[in-house]
Amino acid sequence: MEKNLGISEKNDSENYITDEERKQLLSALHSRLFWVGQRIPDYVELEGETYPLHNYIWELVQKEELSESEKSRIDKCIEILSAKEMKDEKELEENSLTSEESRNLYHETAGLLRAITNLQEIESGIFKQNTKRFQEQFANQRVRDAKLWLEFIKTVSK
Repeated sequence: MEKNLGISEKNDSENYITDEERKQLLSALHSRLFWVGQRIPDYVELEGETYPLHNYIWELVQKEELSESEKSRIDKCIEILSAKEMKDEKELEENSLTSEESRNLYHETAGLLRAITNLQEIESGIFKQNTKRFQEQFANQRVRDAKLWLEFIKTVSK
């Protein structure tokens, strides 16, 4: 289900967003949890070429350790994606856009921001730490649940 982005549904696709709707979109991009529900774009077009961004990030997530050259490549990718994100945000801020155009641009920009955040976390190791912590918590919860069920079965069986 799509978040309410403050854009009213309009039958005529030629209706442009209002300044208030534009402010709501930009505010949503700068909110603390902007990335919730946002997908990293499958592909991103940069300087006339298309790159598989989602797969690239997935491959990095799967690696146990990153080499220095991979970290350098991540830094370059973050730099390029940040420039594209700022360009998109500026377009969202300044151009006359229809509701559909603004919604698409918002989602693209939020997806780029999520990709940048993930790349930064992968490079710093925070992503692996958080994943490990989540897996430990999940495993511990499964053990607690199993113990509760065993206790329940003992109680019911008496």
